[in-house]
Amino acid sequence: MNSFSRRSLITGATALGLLAALPGRALALPPVTPDRRQFAPAEQRFAPYLMAVSPMLSDMEPGGFFGGGWWRSPNVSYNARVQEHVYTLALFATQSRTWNPYRGNAELLSALDRALGHYLGLQHADGSWPEYSPTEHSLAATGFAMGYLSKTNTLLSRAGVLAARQTQITAALQRAMTWFLNPANGTVWQPKIHFSNQVTAGLAGSALALRQNPDPVLRQRLTEAFTRLAATGQSPAGYFYEETGADTNYNFEVMLPELADAWRQSDDATLVTMTRRYTDWLGYNLLREPDGSGWFANVAPNSRTTSKFYADVRPDPERTALNNQFVPAVPALAAFMSSREDLAAARATWAANPAPVPALVKPDTSPRILAHAIYDERYPTCAARTAAIARLPYRRARFTEIRSDQGQDFLFLRRPQFYLGGYFGTRRATTLARTGLTFLWHPVAGTVVQSMNNNNHACWATVFSGQVPDANGPQEAEFLGGEPYRFRYRTPSGSVVTEVTVAADRITRTVTANAAAVEQIPLVVKDSDIVELDSRGLTLTRGKVALRFDWAQSLTPDLRPASTITYPGRRIFILTVPHSGAFTVTISVLRS
Repeated sequence: MNSFSRRSLITGATALGLLAALPGRALALPPVTPDRRQFAPAEQRFAPYLMAVSPMLSDMEPGGFFGGGWWRSPNVSYNARVQEHVYTLALFATQSRTWNPYRGNAELLSALDRALGHYLGLQHADGSWPEYSPTEHSLAATGFAMGYLSKTNTLLSRAGVLAARQTQITAALQRAMTWFLNPANGTVWQPKIHFSNQVTAGLAGSALALRQNPDPVLRQRLTEAFTRLAATGQSPAGYFYEETGADTNYNFEVMLPELADAWRQSDDATLVTMTRRYTDWLGYNLLREPDGSGWFANVAPNSRTTSKFYADVRPDPERTALNNQFVPAVPALAAFMSSREDLAAARATWAANPAPVPALVKPDTSPRILAHAIYDERYPTCAARTAAIARLPYRRARFTEIRSDQGQDFLFLRRPQFYLGGYFGTRRATTLARTGLTFLWHPVAGTVVQSMNNNNHACWATVFSGQVPDANGPQEAEFLGGEPYRFRYRTPSGSVVTEVTVAADRITRTVTANAAAVEQIPLVVKDSDIVELDSRGLTLTRGKVALRFDWAQSLTPDLRPASTITYPGRRIFILTVPHSGAFTVTISVLRS
């Protein structure tokens, strides 16, 4: 949605009189069945949210608390994050569209007024909001409140409704910024920021709030905060800190969109520089399938969540959509966005679909989908996207890239037949991360191995009895170099030592364990692949490419599908090979 409309609204004294006449509870609104054909392409994301307004109000408690479990947990009255749907109500209460019957609805405005009253009433005297306990001064609750409330205030102001609440929101944002932008506030600012996405959300909200109500002192503090964010919120390796590590979901789906929001409101060039650095990191960690079907993520090092795969075309509602704002300034980012032409085709298909619009499913109702729809779209053309994809680092024939930060080493090794990833170090970001070899990609076949995080059964590992993998812990590496390239890594106790040699056409992995163990490899298998397992190895044939995993001795391997890890046209299969403690597997290309 490119602008806020004031047409045909209940405004001023008329609205206030109607609100005063309403009872002290939210009344049920008539449900809506959206007509897909009425929605402009960029506004299709609003359709499922429009359907949620009536049941959302039915679940609202008389004091304005969003009951019913629509958003965030715990769904308790002191959790300020639950109240972020004030923006959803404000959007439908104020926007004049043919598909929106709720514009200017007195019952909806009354419910919004009470919801805002509850939200603002949760704010502490210092300007912060709680989340997990009534006395908590929460970074996340405060950062995201600043974004939603500043955007809600814009809608209310342009529509000319709820003037008293507008004044209260302005004062609340002033208190919140004073707390949030204080460099001595250790909840927000650490020597290395713990949760960069939450900090950036607060900065984006501050940037908009300061456009609404300028304050030179706070504006200077915001500028300083952007500089501080770049210095302490982004790793020299390129990712944004989430508990000292990388996390694809929070980096690509939350942090980068919030950074785009902050940039559009502030025009601060520091944020463009940060985006260029992160886009470079993505260029090593999102693996494009040569058939154009999507992208596999280097997920094993992820510190907080498990985002494993991104479709090539991602129509709305979609969490990375706002990243398109950076495309003109950071052309390399175009590789990871939907193209204009592909998105237009997907949206035309959606509009022509005669099926009812699917309803939102609690609690997957993120108001960010709506709040980040306020800018003109800047998706790349298909040609620009194709050019950006061609410039991805691993489209080149050869490199060895090692990036390090806070005791963590990330290895990216490209040779003519393979692209291999690894995650090592004296520490790992969190217990969710899995170390060792993390992915294997072939330039024609695509991703062949993808190691999971937070999963002892689907990581590339040496596994001891009791399903204890070496990958579930730090493993320090020695990068020995040479050609073929050699590196070695080990568990802290030395219980497993793994040496890897990477030549132009083969990879050799040699394991020395102090007890009998199992070689465990999570294979990505397409529905059309041919997989042949014998006692001495496994052959995977994908189109014209045949790859061989060969252990050169007669053992008793097994191959089983992972119960929950599937992709369009693919799924993960776990290859396990029990051995005595000494094991070597050579991966080579038999045919390409």
